[in-house]
Amino acid sequence: MRPSWRVVVLWSVLIVFLLLVELAQLTHLFTLPIASAIGDPAGFVFALVFTTILALVGAIFIGIYISARILRPSGFTPFEEEMLKMRADVRDLKAAVEELKTQDSEPVPPPRDPPREGRT
Repeated sequence: MRPSWRVVVLWSVLIVFLLLVELAQLTHLFTLPIASAIGDPAGFVFALVFTTILALVGAIFIGIYISARILRPSGFTPFEEEMLKMRADVRDLKAAVEELKTQDSEPVPPPRDPPREGRT
């Protein structure tokens, strides 16, 4: 099942946004001096909430990835199993025909049709 283009665009925008936030974090855009953080409790709470939200989003992405890896079916599908069984059957039939060819060197004439009644 293929996702619709809207879902792909939504996830792409979200990923780009998170990459921009990570870039801002790496460039110390969100870094506050310790005196500013202690002196402004509202900014400190905002920073904690913002970091918590980012951590939750990251945890959700990691959880989705891990659960998809765990729940992904492994092994062969029922169709593939049936094809493998059919392949084994064909291989067995081929071996039986080769054995019959080597045992009987004379060709066997085909059976004759019995005469049909009512036709002249």
